[in-house]
This record gives sequence, C-alpha cells and structure tokens, in this order.
Amino acid sequence: MRTPANIAGHPIHPMLVTIPIGLWVFSLVADLVALRSANAATWSTVAFYAMVGGVIGALAAALPGLIDLLSLKDKAIKKTALIHMTLNLTIVALYVINAWTRAQGSVAPNVSLGLSVLAIAMLLVSGWLGGKMVYLAGVGVDTEQAAATARSEWTGATDTRTTGRRAAAGASGGFGERAMASDSSAPTREREERAAADAARESRRQER
Repeated sequence: MRTPANIAGHPIHPMLVTIPIGLWVFSLVADLVALRSANAATWSTVAFYAMVGGVIGALAAALPGLIDLLSLKDKAIKKTALIHMTLNLTIVALYVINAWTRAQGSVAPNVSLGLSVLAIAMLLVSGWLGGKMVYLAGVGVDTEQAAATARSEWTGATDTRTTGRRAAAGASGGFGERAMASDSSAPTREREERAAADAARESRRQER
C-alpha cells in the first residue's frame, strides 16, 4: 500500500529516519570511547552534538510518519504504527532530557550513558516494529506498481534478447541461403563455360 508522504513513489519517512538512527548510535559510540579516551571531554562533546542532531532529524522524520499513520485503514496495522510512534516520541523525549542534563551538567556521566543505552534499546524495538509493518504488512510498498514494473522490465529485456537472437539468426540464415545458392549455381556456370569453350574450339577447327 502506497503511503501519501512520498516523493516520486518513494516514502519519505524511511529515508529520513536513517539520520537520527545513525547520529544516536554514533553518540553512544562516542560516549563509550570517552570512557577510555585520554581526551574524554572532546568525545563527550561529540556525543552531545550527535545527540542534538539526532533529535532534529527525528522531528523532521516525524511529520511524514504521522501523515502515513493517519492514512492507514487496517486496525491491526494502525495499532502497531501507534506503538511505533509512541516509542519514537519516548525516545526523542529521552534524548532531549539527556542533552539538557548534559548541557547543565546536572547528572553524572554514567547516568547520561545509561539514558543513551536505554534509548538505543527502545530504538531497536521501534525499528523492528517499523520493519514488521513494511516487510509483513507492505506499508509503503506499492506491490501492484512494483510487479508491473518488474514484468515490464523483464518482458522488455526478454524481447530484446529474443529480437537480437532472431536478427542474428536471420542474418546468418540469409547469408547461409545465399552461400548455398552460390555453391549450387557454381557447377552450372562451369559447365556452361566449358561448353562455350568447346564450341569455340570446334568453330576454329572448322574454319581451318
């Protein structure tokens, strides 16, 4: 089922969610590096800005996601989509709190790290639900168009190959027929030439 928030048939929400996912995972990695790094402050700053960038990216992805959710008619799929949305909003809220407390320096680094781990764990569940809607329910997948396109491309490719083979066969067949005709007419020409030569020699003898 094609969702309304799309560009040239491509759903917008799945394209945008990769931004916050990537930034938030990188933020957690930076936090882990900071635990062992001699320059922990730098890595903590990197983690903070990656976290803020992820929040901005998540808000950008939320609008087309909401449009897609409102277009769903099946109750079971819509229920899953609501859980998916609720998890995502909770994750965003956790990261907003995490970023705010880091900026204020009001909590210990271990608490900030724990919030990030919890958010990533919830993100895994949310991503699993999103994949379930796409791969099992076909949300955002225009199956009829995809099948028609696949048939068209396959048929076109097959026709092209078939046409090429037919053309090659026709060319080789024409050449073979011409060659066979040439071979079959060769003895006739030779006989005619020999008969003409014999007739010329006989005429010269008679003249003598």
